[in-house]
Amino acid sequence: MADEQQRDPEDGQGGAQEGVREAEARAWEALVATARRTVADGLVVGTSGNVSVRVGDTVLVTPSGVPYDRLSPDDLTAVDLDGRQVRGTLVPTSELPMHLTVYRHTDARAVVHTHAVHATAVSLLVPELPLVHYMAAALGGPVRVAPYATYGTEELAGNMRRALADRTGCLLQNHGTITYGATLDQAYDRTAQLEWMCRLWLTAASVPGRTPHLLTAEQLARTAEKLRDYGQHG
Repeated sequence: MADEQQRDPEDGQGGAQEGVREAEARAWEALVATARRTVADGLVVGTSGNVSVRVGDTVLVTPSGVPYDRLSPDDLTAVDLDGRQVRGTLVPTSELPMHLTVYRHTDARAVVHTHAVHATAVSLLVPELPLVHYMAAALGGPVRVAPYATYGTEELAGNMRRALADRTGCLLQNHGTITYGATLDQAYDRTAQLEWMCRLWLTAASVPGRTPHLLTAEQLARTAEKLRDYGQHG
């Protein structure tokens, strides 16, 4: 009708932008909670380790050198997939190359990197975590160790990418762990499982005169099949 009010096209855009901001705020809150959990559970010390979560094509990351218990909603820090900072003023984590490499080459929505003690110890000893437990299947198979490279470098990110092929987690030699998932909870749980398996192997391998029994590839494959239906459905 002629007298019908015209709708401002900017109204729709403003609503969409507000929705994005709200989604980022919720994601940031969950990211900070996860980062604090890595400290509480002893997977990192101080400001070591880092966490990220993807919202659309924006990656929210923990900032460099800021204690997690001091982070507030105003500290939201984010980059695009090319690493350009798009939110906040704090400098993003120095391990940004690893996080972005994961997002560019997998379907990850969250990444957790830690300096977990037992996992780091295993990275000093073997090129791959021995198959001591069937939960290795939850990470895609035997967990590889990425060769050492200086932290924060593209070389380290490249080593990590190769170790992650067909996996959702790996060890970083003389450094720590990195895992990813569809959610922050899943990425964190995979980190916790990896640290637990490393502790298990170190404990069993330390018994004098005994060699830990390892699973076969066939046994692990059967577990992987069962895990596809694990948990609640519907």
